[in-house]
Amino acid sequence: MSAPGSASVELVPRPSDEVRALIEELDRTLAADYPPEQRHGLNFDAIFAPNIRFFMARLDGVAAGCGGVALFDDFAEVKRMYVREQLRGGGIADALLSRIERETRDAGLTVLRLETGDSLAAALRFYGRSGFTPCAAFGDYRTKTPASIARSVFLEKRLTT
Repeated sequence: MSAPGSASVELVPRPSDEVRALIEELDRTLAADYPPEQRHGLNFDAIFAPNIRFFMARLDGVAAGCGGVALFDDFAEVKRMYVREQLRGGGIADALLSRIERETRDAGLTVLRLETGDSLAAALRFYGRSGFTPCAAFGDYRTKTPASIARSVFLEKRLTT
């Protein structure tokens, strides 16, 4: 239970209409700035793969944002992080990222990475304030064509255990 006006974050173990609505909002936002070949988000069903933990944030009981973490052998990756525009700036993204970082540490990993877009200024500011720094393309992004990652920004954060 959370205090009124504060975000609660819950694990979402299976697809739901609320998560689908959040992912559709995120996809519409990204589609406004990026062509399909430059959007690298997991499709809806893939966010429930065994190596992914996906979370939804609620504000006063209402779905406010989402985000997940893909767990690999030597790093974790933030996936599909999104907060509804009208609710940004109220700590929801911080609550989601805190849960993602805890899940990463609980999996025994200390490197958290992400890919975001170069025109997502608010996201870039948020991740910078949260301790992420630029890094090289990683994982499957290394095998993508240069054109498909031309507008990608790769970031990472070293977590303490």
